[in-house]
Amino acid sequence: MAFFSIIISVYNKEKYIKSTINSVLNQSYKDFEIIIINDGSTDDSVKIIESLEDKRIKLITTINQGASIARNTGIKKASSKFIALLDGDDTWEKSYLQDMYDAISIFPEIKIFTTGISQKYDNKIIPVKYSFKQLDLYGKHNYFEASKKYTLITSSSVVFNKSIIEQTGYFDPLIISGQDTDLWIRFGLYFDILFINRQLAYYNYYPSSLSNTTFDLSKKLKFDKYHNEEKENKELKAFLDRNRYSMAILSKIQNDKKHFNYYTSHLDTNNLNFKQNFLLKSPKWLLQLLLKIIALKGEKVYYPSTKKLKTAG
Repeated sequence: MAFFSIIISVYNKEKYIKSTINSVLNQSYKDFEIIIINDGSTDDSVKIIESLEDKRIKLITTINQGASIARNTGIKKASSKFIALLDGDDTWEKSYLQDMYDAISIFPEIKIFTTGISQKYDNKIIPVKYSFKQLDLYGKHNYFEASKKYTLITSSSVVFNKSIIEQTGYFDPLIISGQDTDLWIRFGLYFDILFINRQLAYYNYYPSSLSNTTFDLSKKLKFDKYHNEEKENKELKAFLDRNRYSMAILSKIQNDKKHFNYYTSHLDTNNLNFKQNFLLKSPKWLLQLLLKIIALKGEKVYYPSTKKLKTAG
């Protein structure tokens, strides 16, 4: 049995999937299996995957049902104790799995491990700057407290002990957009996260990267599953409020008063900083102007928010 089971969900990633798989095959640590879930791709993704001859690659093709079901299928098929997720257009540094293995060996009591991630553009690489300071290689964090700026966990930079699924559950297939965040919340409710202070994973930004991004507010997370928990957990409450703020800003930009009122009605503005409170009260034209200024940098544009990295869907 391999030490790691690497789960890669793929939907129409023919331009990127070879690079993604090669970043795994080129790992310095070799004891792994790769389970690729082809989520009903209509391009040449499967042909490219099948051209890579390696006995550790297992390809499962299903009808298109979304990233949640694809990942859940991969996790259930995994034979290893430790699950490593990787999106079909992202990549890892050569030492990614070795660093994960070392951390697991040093901290056997920890169940969830993550590492620094960078955004890779055609002409530059920008490391994510987190809200916490960690000088040491290893640091144990509360997910909600550590995700004030960027999410501590992403779908291409996390390894977890498969046993935690009994407590947290799987990705929720009923959530169309934000299923990653929903699972990370459940991870954070039960477990601390071990952060490896190295930039080992890359979110590869392409002009088409946002083609599948959902801006339909009716399909976004409502953050209503944790009303009871947030009454007792102030870190969770603050985290949810920052995300509600993000959705409120998106609502304002889209002239959607219904969703704006919904998110702000559950939002405690004391959990926002001065800038966030200012933007929440700002007119739509000012928000649009700020977005245009940010876009001039040639980087991925975020709605003013907790600046979560992309989610698959």
